[in-house]
Amino acid sequence: MKFFDRKAEIERLNEIEDNSKKNANFTVVTGRRRIGKTQLILHVTKGKPSLYFFVTRKAEPFLCQDFLDEITKIFDIPILGEVANFSKLFNYLMQLSCDKHFTLIIDEFQEFFNINPSVYSEMQRIWDLYKNKSKINLIVCGSVYSLMHKIFKDYKAPLFGRATTFLQIRPFKVSVLKEILKYYNPKYEYEDLLALYTFTGGVAKYIQLLADNNSLNFEKMLDYIVREDSPFITDGKNILIDEFGKDYTIYFTILSAIARGDNTRSNIENIVGKEVSGYLTRLEHDYGLIIKTTPLFSKSETKNVRYSIDDNFFTFWFRFIYKYSHIIEISQYDELKRIIKRDYQTFSGKILERYFKDKYIEKGNITNIGSYWDRTGDNEIDIITINELDKNAKIIEVKRNDKYISIGKLKQKTENMIKKTNCLKNYKIDYIGLSLNDL
Repeated sequence: MKFFDRKAEIERLNEIEDNSKKNANFTVVTGRRRIGKTQLILHVTKGKPSLYFFVTRKAEPFLCQDFLDEITKIFDIPILGEVANFSKLFNYLMQLSCDKHFTLIIDEFQEFFNINPSVYSEMQRIWDLYKNKSKINLIVCGSVYSLMHKIFKDYKAPLFGRATTFLQIRPFKVSVLKEILKYYNPKYEYEDLLALYTFTGGVAKYIQLLADNNSLNFEKMLDYIVREDSPFITDGKNILIDEFGKDYTIYFTILSAIARGDNTRSNIENIVGKEVSGYLTRLEHDYGLIIKTTPLFSKSETKNVRYSIDDNFFTFWFRFIYKYSHIIEISQYDELKRIIKRDYQTFSGKILERYFKDKYIEKGNITNIGSYWDRTGDNEIDIITINELDKNAKIIEVKRNDKYISIGKLKQKTENMIKKTNCLKNYKIDYIGLSLNDL
């Protein structure tokens, strides 16, 4: 697949590289697996003096030999003797960077936890020793969110406070998804665009798999995703087991409940059969997988809280792949496709709301965006955008089919909300209906 977008990230990485010619820079690049971190970094550093180290789970001396081979290949300089530990190698490169500017990329940086955790404290010592003389552009990249957080954000960790820049790579924006789909499938329909957003969430690797296999309309996407050799079947489990470890079954149960709509703490606890506040906190803050939302205009202490998975692919995976794993185990892929098609309209209707929220955020000119619901669930508003500076708001109802949109009912819900919350006084309010035809 050709390289798309990432203009802001490329500009920032180029700025950092230019700055590192005078002062050592230590950049941490994070983002969920498959998001395109490595391809972005290699794209930016192509043609520039750079070393790329990929940390695999092997004995440290063998890993260092791989790195030595890369150094001699790229820089054609002799290395004195054998190097059995990474700290000695890093020390050598930091010394070299005092006279020679280059970029050092260390991919899957969190894997040193499994090889030799003392690497991090040794790197701290060496970085502190040479950083004021060095001209290195050090970029470390990691996919296991919890471990990267532990390495750099835990104030007790050796590398806390050493990074000069944190860059989080996020999914493609909805405008980029349109650009990609138009490039590969010029005659796409709106259903195809929503499906691409629903199944991939803008994650580069999943889009690449579909594009490379000429599967960029709804039917072909579904055929590719739900088949025996599909990476979509196994990827959710493979990625998250690395994050959760031995407690993964509890986390999976929680995420599965949220994906199918049991998104309040009480409902989740009924399903899991135990108190889950600690798990929810870790899913939100340590793993970055869920978001906790409250109705707009609610008080800060409100207990009217809903949880959602902050990743379309995982939302889809837990709703259909994990839930129906028993069907996959007996290779009944056609039956699973029938189930997905049966439930897809309802499921994608909620994803459509997320699409339009993303679209408004990308467009800008707002100071807040969210939804509203009361405790009874009788008075719900899909999307509210606010501009506090201009004193205007948009009240939006989202339906797949525009014939089910009622602006009259939307106005009544808004009046009920305003009476209850005493909000949006002196605001100009626009009432809008959005459907699949507005993608």
